[in-house]
Amino acid sequence: MSFFDKIFGGKDEAPDQKSFWKKIESEEDLVKAIEHSHKNKIGIFKHSTSCFISRTVLKNFEKEVENSDQNAELYYLDLLAYRPISNKIASDFEIRHESPQLIVIENGKPVNSASHQDISLSQIV
Repeated sequence: MSFFDKIFGGKDEAPDQKSFWKKIESEEDLVKAIEHSHKNKIGIFKHSTSCFISRTVLKNFEKEVENSDQNAELYYLDLLAYRPISNKIASDFEIRHESPQLIVIENGKPVNSASHQDISLSQIV
């Protein structure tokens, strides 16, 4: 990895996946996540693996989660690898696509969304 990739992010770089994330890699994964929202609020974090800002926000959010006693159900979507799913989320929930973005879903409907520095665990719990 080059010096600039370390600073600005290489396109192939995947974040260290924290154990609390559930990945969305298919429409079936998305359907299951939405089904879970009928039991508990869920958060879907849409992340661009090639964006420095997105990576910074992701790391800050992960630290917030790790330092919390909250038990939020969190889903991770690599929007570059799974752009059609990201587009489906934007279309189905009528939420403009942004990156990074946290969408909170309860009972199958979006109840909150935030992007960039506005992303916080407090939006879910």
